[in-house]
Amino acid sequence: MLNNKQMRHVLDQFAKMFPDAECELVHKNAFELIIAVALSAQCTDQLVNKVTKTLFQKYQRPEDYLAVPLEELQQDIKSIGLYRNKAKNIQKLCQALIDRFDGNVPSSREELESLAGVGRKTANVVMSVAFNEPAIAVDTHVERVSKRLGICRWKDSPLEVEKTLMRRVPKEEWSDTHHRFIFFGRYHCKARNPQCEVCPLLDICREGQKRMKQKGKMGYEKT
Repeated sequence: MLNNKQMRHVLDQFAKMFPDAECELVHKNAFELIIAVALSAQCTDQLVNKVTKTLFQKYQRPEDYLAVPLEELQQDIKSIGLYRNKAKNIQKLCQALIDRFDGNVPSSREELESLAGVGRKTANVVMSVAFNEPAIAVDTHVERVSKRLGICRWKDSPLEVEKTLMRRVPKEEWSDTHHRFIFFGRYHCKARNPQCEVCPLLDICREGQKRMKQKGKMGYEKT
């Protein structure tokens, strides 16, 4: 596990590498954001942005999503994985916004998680991005990077990863750190081909050192 000095080094390196990291889901307001995040489950932000470019022109308010048959909404998001279930949840979410929140997206985690299709990760993204509330959303990138670097244990659940990061990262840095972890995992420490050989954190990364040793052995055996 990383000590406090190493943890600070990680945060500083991330800040140098991705100083402008931010949410890459295109949106104009909290409502568009929560729809985009709901669509992004097991899907790339790039594909979501492609779909929402036309989706957000057609549907601008919760009422708009309820004014069409479920089948029509499903067709509008068909290129996104799990589109049938996501369409159902979006309509349920919109109905709840109208019935319970005057058509507005709530800002508290408890209220957000009460909405259909909104789990802790989605709630944290909306809190952080839309309402500037300190939060760390643990997606696959954040979880992978945290475990590879040894900030968390391999067996930790996403919630345990989140709680560990909340303890190890200063609260005022939570939101920026969340985005920088995602960028680091998405563009550098990729799932299949991490760029270990050029990584500025290789000297403290247990997974990177293991991978480089394996590469070295393979190269030695070939010769």
